Amino acid sequence: MKAMILAAGRGERMRPLTDNCPKPLLEAGGKPLIVWHLERLRAAGFEELVINHAHLGWMIEEALGDGSGFGVSIRYSAEAQPLETAGGIRKALPLLGGAPFLVVNGDIFCDADFSSLRDTPLDRTRGDLAHLLLVANPEHNLEGDFALVDGRVKAEGPQKLTFSGIGIYDPALFEALPSGQAAKLAPLLREAMAKDRVSGALHQGQWLDIGTPQRLAALDKALRSTGSGG
Repeated sequence: MKAMILAAGRGERMRPLTDNCPKPLLEAGGKPLIVWHLERLRAAGFEELVINHAHLGWMIEEALGDGSGFGVSIRYSAEAQPLETAGGIRKALPLLGGAPFLVVNGDIFCDADFSSLRDTPLDRTRGDLAHLLLVANPEHNLEGDFALVDGRVKAEGPQKLTFSGIGIYDPALFEALPSGQAAKLAPLLREAMAKDRVSGALHQGQWLDIGTPQRLAALDKALRSTGSGG
């Protein structure tokens, strides 16, 4: 299974840190956020990665190269303007191939078991198009995003959880989108949920949305205090 890291966001809430540095290259614990993903994906057996980028994307390519220094192979999907999540994935489909693939938001920090996700096939008997990892609602998203009911993800439910930004997708979820146009992921997922074509699981380990300089600083402090930093 291939994996894609989403790294095209402008990082407006992280300014001024992102004025001269793409958000995925901001450091926590002595290494860029995106490198934590690279190392964990490689440890889980993912060897072929795709990374999209827009704002200062050349810096990401310069820092990571072809991935050989991290034990992986990286191909890049450059966007002249950010295409949102679904639009970015759609543009990268020729690099991802025809099989289901893993997607990870570049601006999160998570100890999810990527090896388990790699071995989680989409249920073909149900015609599933996605498998999402959900987490408990953080303070900045108390209302949650989607509900998890008996292993199925619903747009509505008695208790909503937060989408982690980690999911497995079938290329068919995106193929109807015009390539090169901006498109959000949530509408596609809700459409698939309405047809009961999305499975999911709850991640109860570490997960942080690094959306502000304060959260980045807190993560950096936590990693260094535990000796996890590089």
